[in-house]
Amino acid sequence: MTEQGVLKLSIAMTFAVAFTGIAFGLASGSASIIFDGIYSLTDASMTSVALLVSTLITARLSERRQARLVARFTMGFWHLEPMVLGLNGVLLSGAAIYALVTAVGSLLAGGRQLDFGQASIYAAVVLVVAITMALHNHQANRRIGSSFVALDVNGWTMSAALTGALLLGFVFGWTIQGSSLEWMSPYVDPGILALVCLVVIPLPIPVIRQSLADILLITPPDMMAQVDGIARDICARHGFLGHRAYVARVGRGRQIELYFIVPTGWPPKRLEEWDAIRDEIGEAVGGDIDNRWLTIAFTTDPEWAD
Repeated sequence: MTEQGVLKLSIAMTFAVAFTGIAFGLASGSASIIFDGIYSLTDASMTSVALLVSTLITARLSERRQARLVARFTMGFWHLEPMVLGLNGVLLSGAAIYALVTAVGSLLAGGRQLDFGQASIYAAVVLVVAITMALHNHQANRRIGSSFVALDVNGWTMSAALTGALLLGFVFGWTIQGSSLEWMSPYVDPGILALVCLVVIPLPIPVIRQSLADILLITPPDMMAQVDGIARDICARHGFLGHRAYVARVGRGRQIELYFIVPTGWPPKRLEEWDAIRDEIGEAVGGDIDNRWLTIAFTTDPEWAD
């Protein structure tokens, strides 16, 4: 299955879970189920945007549309990927923060009653769906290697953990009915919601941090070390005086600019010879050439490289 195929299936299932959750939440009076539905709806909306960006990056468009977009985005679409990933993380954390405030307010107001039977049925069904989707997409992404699918797997995993916590809470609320602990039942739903939110809020932070680093074009140390090592080897082999390297990771794309300082007075080389050196460097850099922007220049003036 392709990246787009996995995302399309995930979007359809997430929307189904979201609308079911909102409906069950309203029917049972559970704010935690309503939050689960809204959380899934937010995730599905951002996954739809991710699908669009993935389609743009992999150029799976009609020839006419592709030509029009390429004319306007001559540097490619890689920069959209970290923007979408970062926005997704911010929205999910923001939704959880808002739900936490709501849950605390409900606890202070004395909680709320709900139908634990309906709530438990919903949680059990969604838990099975979430676990199935997480395993399916994780298995597919072992071959695809997509950041979008990886984020989607995290989303389903978080949904499974959230729904599992809801199920345990609802079962607890159902079992204490008619017992000496029944006074606790109004606090079960907002209490579970508050605990789940405390767990969910920090989960998107690593994705947000990485997306921000990509947007700001922060140089990854491991990538810089690899490119520097290749450039030093090329300098030693061909007699260049030095080099300048500029690298950045933007989503799945790698942007690399290499400038080599050539000694003045060298005998002229044919363009084919310079291109052969470029080919040598490109093979050494390696990686997915469809998601690599590699610029190699040769100059005798270091100022052109700085």
